[in-house]
Amino acid sequence: MSDLKEKLKTLPKKPGVYLHKDKDGKVIYVGKAINLFNRVNSYFRGAHDYKTTKLVSNIADFDYIVTKSEKEALILEYNLIKEYDPKYNIVFKDDKSYPYILIKDCKEPYVSVVRMKKKSRFKGKLYGPFPDVGAARNMVELINKLYPTRKCENLKKDLCLYYHLGQCPGYCKIDVPEEESQKVKDEIISFLDGDNRKILNDLKDKMNDCVEKLDYENAAYYRDLIEDVRQTNLKQDVQKNNRETFDVFNYHSEDGYIAITGLFVKHGRLLSSDKFIDYLVSDPVNFVTSYIYHFYEINELPKKLYVPKEIYEYLKDVYDCAVVSRGYKYQLLKQAKTNCIESLKQNRSIITNKENYRDQLDEEFQRIFHKPINTIELFDNSHTGGVNTVGAMVVYKDFKPSKKDYRLYKLEESADDLSSMREMLYRRYFRVLKDNLERPDLLIVDGARIQIDIAKEILGSLNMDITIVGLGKDDHHNTSYMMDADYQIIDIKKDSNLFFFLANMQDEVHRFAITYHKKLRQKSMYKSVLDDVKGLGPKTRVKLLKKYKTISNLRTLSLEELETVLNHKTAEELYNKLREENA
Repeated sequence: MSDLKEKLKTLPKKPGVYLHKDKDGKVIYVGKAINLFNRVNSYFRGAHDYKTTKLVSNIADFDYIVTKSEKEALILEYNLIKEYDPKYNIVFKDDKSYPYILIKDCKEPYVSVVRMKKKSRFKGKLYGPFPDVGAARNMVELINKLYPTRKCENLKKDLCLYYHLGQCPGYCKIDVPEEESQKVKDEIISFLDGDNRKILNDLKDKMNDCVEKLDYENAAYYRDLIEDVRQTNLKQDVQKNNRETFDVFNYHSEDGYIAITGLFVKHGRLLSSDKFIDYLVSDPVNFVTSYIYHFYEINELPKKLYVPKEIYEYLKDVYDCAVVSRGYKYQLLKQAKTNCIESLKQNRSIITNKENYRDQLDEEFQRIFHKPINTIELFDNSHTGGVNTVGAMVVYKDFKPSKKDYRLYKLEESADDLSSMREMLYRRYFRVLKDNLERPDLLIVDGARIQIDIAKEILGSLNMDITIVGLGKDDHHNTSYMMDADYQIIDIKKDSNLFFFLANMQDEVHRFAITYHKKLRQKSMYKSVLDDVKGLGPKTRVKLLKKYKTISNLRTLSLEELETVLNHKTAEELYNKLREENA
């Protein structure tokens, strides 16, 4: 600790990024600062809230990087968090991207739901973000009912059901004039911008026309569409005299917690919001500016961003942002603040309970294994009579599933469960060794002594030292105990957090394995003998089936006839395969 105090004195009073490390040299927190000396020293002075106290108790060392400006510090902090995935940078654990509606840049009017990923570049016009994918899909469904859009992702070669239902003019075969397609696109854009007058008038005319013809079924259809359009507009807070597009972010911190709310206004409509609440592990301004930067790395940048003054000072060189003190935008800032306060009131207890649950698990694992357990890997396999054998690995970090680290394995067919486990473990940990990947603190196998022996054999052959446990079952095939590498039984109380945590992990790895197995099994049901012919690619397979219709027809062909459409080697391979299958 004395070395750490001396190192703190050497910190420069300049902007930059600091990296807190634990006793093993692992980066556990990355932060930015306008003044590195003041910010880093503040961790070791005075009292802190719960989460920061926990962080400080684990700091054994730190590094820092000086930057030229606050903007550079913000960008560097983001990149370092992505690189190290530190334990205490909770806000950056999930890349939360919102759904958007894309009017695709193609000849035909075509709309779809997309998500922004790492500033994806889409060819077309984006609308959003929407609060959830359901809302975006409902809007696309309504647009497809209202307008003669192209419904197929890829144009078919023949007129489809949508054409015969009158919902598509047949873009696949009928040459629709470009000005007519553009007119539909413009109407869709106008509708998404909040102007629904034209479509409502058109629908009313169609409804009245159906009533006059006594076609009450279609009249009711148009009546329902009119109501859907009206409800869509009622959900939006429309500013008739203000058609601007902008975002608003505000925050509220209290007693070691922080809530952040973003409001997204598109063409005068309050379209959706973003809400976040968690423990505070930094000063509020640092935390909020980092959150906003992270948000816009994976979501569309606004034309204008409105934030509180203290946030503006940090972001003014990064985004086109501003501060307001009156009017509609100021009211939205206040609304965002109110949302933050309400979120904290409603959700603080939930967050506290989750953290208490993880703390209890942390204490229990440390009691059992006499060391911190941060990363856990659990394995399972699945097959049907030795066919479509697959393996799955799930990873939990800080007692939460880390789905980006999950892995699936296609294993050797007809192997027994033990051989499958051996193959999967070898492939996993050979890769860890070869690519110098992060090693888990704990490896769990879904079985007792025999499975443990396999894990010890594989890790031993790779000269890797990882703590191993197996999960043993009772007579009813329910998990009832853990067994360590020395075959010592570790009893688990059925009403303990540890028991429920392990049960949830088992359910998760089983679900992951079964889902993959079902996918392969379904795929194999549609497998053709053509799939096993070397040199016969997908396009050629389709070409053959299109020409000869069935496998039975192909079997009637001579080798010479096959050679008229295939080269000699491939034709001979197919000829022999067809006869082997028929033998």
